[in-house]
Amino acid sequence: MSDAAPDEVRITAEIERLKVEFPKTRELYREVCALLFFRFGVTPTANRLYQLVRRGSMGTPTAVLSEFWTELREKSRVRIEHADLPEELQGAAGELVAALWTRAAAAAQAALEALRVEVEGVRHEAEARVTSLQSDLARTETALEQRTTALLAAQVRIHELEQVQAAGEATRAALEGQIARLQQDGKERDAALVQARADFAVELDKLRAGAELAQTRLQAAEKRALLEIERERATNARLQKDLETATKRAARAEESARTETQALQGQLGDLRHQAGILEGRLDALRMAHDTQTQELEALRSKANAIAPANPAPGARRTPRRAARSTDGSATPMRVMRKKSAKS
Repeated sequence: MSDAAPDEVRITAEIERLKVEFPKTRELYREVCALLFFRFGVTPTANRLYQLVRRGSMGTPTAVLSEFWTELREKSRVRIEHADLPEELQGAAGELVAALWTRAAAAAQAALEALRVEVEGVRHEAEARVTSLQSDLARTETALEQRTTALLAAQVRIHELEQVQAAGEATRAALEGQIARLQQDGKERDAALVQARADFAVELDKLRAGAELAQTRLQAAEKRALLEIERERATNARLQKDLETATKRAARAEESARTETQALQGQLGDLRHQAGILEGRLDALRMAHDTQTQELEALRSKANAIAPANPAPGARRTPRRAARSTDGSATPMRVMRKKSAKS
């Protein structure tokens, strides 16, 4: 940047002030000449004066400028008047003093120019520093914007993770509810199975008391029933074991969900997979219990079909030995029923 623009602005401002202070045109031109020459170091010209003042005709600044130079020359001429000096020496002495003053003014002007150059260098250096600081400020603002953007992205990611974690908690709660329902269904099925065994034992006792002639068929049927009961017990034990396995897996899934918060996406997939496995096992449990119910109904139908409508007259006259043998064979069966009921 150069000093031309600031000087022009200052000159224009000073001239506007002089226009208010000196309303007469010639006085205004004279003051503008002094302002340009003595304050700003600019040699005034008629064209320059007219461009700055823009008053009167073109002859006015020319006449005022001529008077300014004449007055300046008269004031700069030095006269040394002394009674002992001849007139020629007085003129020579004046010219010598004038030359000395001119050289001093030139030296002062040179020093002023050197000072201006030094000030200009310092100003340029300051401007360079300001530019460097502005560049640093721009880089700092850019880095701040980047960090702000990263912070906003991190906040969005945290919000997403919180949503995923909430979804995982909801899935875990749903799985826990499903496991509780499975346990309740298992208890209800166990109770139904115990009741079915009790009913079957009562019906079996009635059949054995009223069908002594069909003892062999009844024993065979009882053996088959016992086999079915044992199979049901094995199935129930297997179902219970599967239920415990599912409960343990659900517990492990819950522990994994608590400890692996940073990997919620993978955990959600595992939970969905485990939910599918539990649903498959639930369907298998339902199918197994339906099969058990159907087999129990079939056993009841077979027992009802085997039992005669009315006991034969000869059956009442069965010897005591046969009754004793019947009671002896029934005792182990009762023991087996009690053991199966306890299991």
